Amino acid sequence: MRPESSFLGRGWAFPPSFSRGGADVEMVSGPADIQQSLQILVGTSPGERVLAETFGCDLASLVFEELDQGLINTIERLLTDAILEHEPRIQVDRIDVAASDTQPGCVLIGVNYTIRDTNSRFNMVFPFYLTEATLPGW
Repeated sequence: MRPESSFLGRGWAFPPSFSRGGADVEMVSGPADIQQSLQILVGTSPGERVLAETFGCDLASLVFEELDQGLINTIERLLTDAILEHEPRIQVDRIDVAASDTQPGCVLIGVNYTIRDTNSRFNMVFPFYLTEATLPGW
């Protein structure tokens, strides 16, 4: 049997950090690597990476849009397409999009997924701010 890290991958920790001496990069593997990859994918706009222009999820274009069923469908489609194209280690089971009850202008995006090679299920919630510039303190 293969060790888990051999088929789930290993990569730099996010955000990047180094050992105390500065000689080694902190690494993550397995489900943690996938979770961090999803965070990077959702937080990156297409065109932001010079050598991977299609990498990312274009959620930034939706800032200041009104939260309605059309926007919810758009968010679900953008995430599903980005994950299908850039994260082959997982299968998306469900994406839930809902307005936050506690933070005005915040949309909570829940991604439920299964790691293909281990059949393990996980979920993540990404906060997305539709009106971040209008939050108190801005």
